[in-house]
Amino acid sequence: MPSGLRLTLALLGVLALGLPSPCDALVVRDASRVTLPIARRLNVTGSANLVQLDQARAKNLKARPKANPGNPTIFDPAITNKVVDYVATVGVGNPPTDYSLLIDTGSSNTWVGAGKAFVQTSTTRTTGNLVQVTYGSGFVFGEQITDQVTLAPGFVIENQSLGVAIEDEGFDGVDGIIGIGPVALTCGTLFPALLDCVPTVTDNAFTQGLIEAHEIGIAFAPTQSLEVTNGELTFGGVDESKFTGPLTFVPITSTSPSSEFVGIDQTVTYGSVGTPILSSASGITDTGTTLLLLASDAFATYQTLTGGVLDNDTGLLRLTPDQFTNLQSLFFHIGDATFEFTPNAQIFPRALNTAIGGQPDSIASVNWVVANPTRLLAISKT
Repeated sequence: MPSGLRLTLALLGVLALGLPSPCDALVVRDASRVTLPIARRLNVTGSANLVQLDQARAKNLKARPKANPGNPTIFDPAITNKVVDYVATVGVGNPPTDYSLLIDTGSSNTWVGAGKAFVQTSTTRTTGNLVQVTYGSGFVFGEQITDQVTLAPGFVIENQSLGVAIEDEGFDGVDGIIGIGPVALTCGTLFPALLDCVPTVTDNAFTQGLIEAHEIGIAFAPTQSLEVTNGELTFGGVDESKFTGPLTFVPITSTSPSSEFVGIDQTVTYGSVGTPILSSASGITDTGTTLLLLASDAFATYQTLTGGVLDNDTGLLRLTPDQFTNLQSLFFHIGDATFEFTPNAQIFPRALNTAIGGQPDSIASVNWVVANPTRLLAISKT
């Protein structure tokens, strides 16, 4: 069973997660290349909730105790930017029932039943276990089963262990989660099998020979529309049409608690002179977090440098037109590479201001919020 995740970052919103073997070498199979699409959906929450949910999620992730103990085959499902979530359509059972599931690199349990009721079929098997997972913005308690999981026609995972919600909170508008984080995050979530871990969909797709590389790629472009389809989730590799230049591989951080997730080490600077914002910090890449979260002291430095003021309607920073004109790039130094967040990358899409409670004509929402006074970073999806 893989012990962790390896991370690839690229420009243009591409994230690739490699899941290494216990000896940390990426195992590759010889198999033909297969690309399969899936559907996606969109939803929006108010921005007061947006900030509060992201902050609550950050607290939960930080406080989570350590878990107990050739041509690649590639599958590229489309995903939806919900402003607060990535969503994909996943089929469960035979014949499959489609469920709209949040894509989450910050957790690893897959479950259904939050919205649409679970439909039992001839391939459904009970395990005798219950499952419980707590998230920053909610929880799920349910029954653990095994079943077929269809990510696209012809891409079927057999005997995938997943939860069926009996009770849940915080998942309005979706049917559950497809967890693609480190498998160790599933350990301790079952009862009575408290010491068991649950192989993720990526684990089983690799074990069953459906994908060549034990790897996940995520691509998402900026959007100015609530109803645009412009994302992609790739199992078994990356879609090279979604990025330019080389991908950068960096090791998972050894600093807890980020090391339990898809955690990285980075330094953040501002402007061409390299004014320090955040020094030698660890953090996580989390598709379940919409905003980019910084430590309180780093956020205060950023606010001073930009002149932004807190907007009571959105909970984000608001800039005047002159302040935006003078806004400089942020630079994320990760491994041996430097990634630039231009001024436009730092603001919430103005066309979507009203969707999060802001004013339509203002530069109302800079995409940064205060986290706990800890070195926690979550890369933005917008």
